[in-house]
Amino acid sequence: MAHHPHSGTGPQADTEPEDQSVRDHVPKHGLDPPGPVAMDPDEVAVSTGHAGEPSAEAPDIEAPTPAAGPSAAELEARLRRALADLDNMRKRYERQLAAEREQERARTAAVFLPVIDNLDLALAHAGSDPAAVVDGVRAVRDQAVNTLSTLGFPRREDTGVPFDPVWHEAVSVVPNTGEPDGTVLQVIRPGYGEVDRQLRPATVVVAGNTQG
Repeated sequence: MAHHPHSGTGPQADTEPEDQSVRDHVPKHGLDPPGPVAMDPDEVAVSTGHAGEPSAEAPDIEAPTPAAGPSAAELEARLRRALADLDNMRKRYERQLAAEREQERARTAAVFLPVIDNLDLALAHAGSDPAAVVDGVRAVRDQAVNTLSTLGFPRREDTGVPFDPVWHEAVSVVPNTGEPDGTVLQVIRPGYGEVDRQLRPATVVVAGNTQG
């Protein structure tokens, strides 16, 4: 039987296809151009917006236009209105203050009306009983003192107390009295008031045993 070399059977025939298969799987570096790179479906969805759909182009965002400020004429008008309001408020306050002063003066004068009434009664009985006039005047005086105390101005006529320039005004100094220097010996004219509101200090005579 004749022999057919290279007939595809035998050891040589089995080796050639295997070599061809190996050559097909060996990469040819630098010879073939790179093929398309496979991408993950999630990456495709991110790049296109949705899987299989092209992403819409983001709209341009314009910067807000700053609002125009008030004009010089408007600012001047605002200033004029503010000045007018301030002037009206000042006038209203002055009117209220004047009204309150008038009301206070009226209340103060009203509390002295009984004092005047009692003086009229004392003078009406002066002819029939002169001694009663003295008692009547004294009573009226006490009533007036009480009225001043009610208004916040009590009478001050203490003697034997140290001289205090807040409460006293010395008009005379008496030496060799045996009292400590500066002691109030006599009240010539009483004072009326408190520390924060005083009608007048008391006019007094004080002791002055040491002469400077």
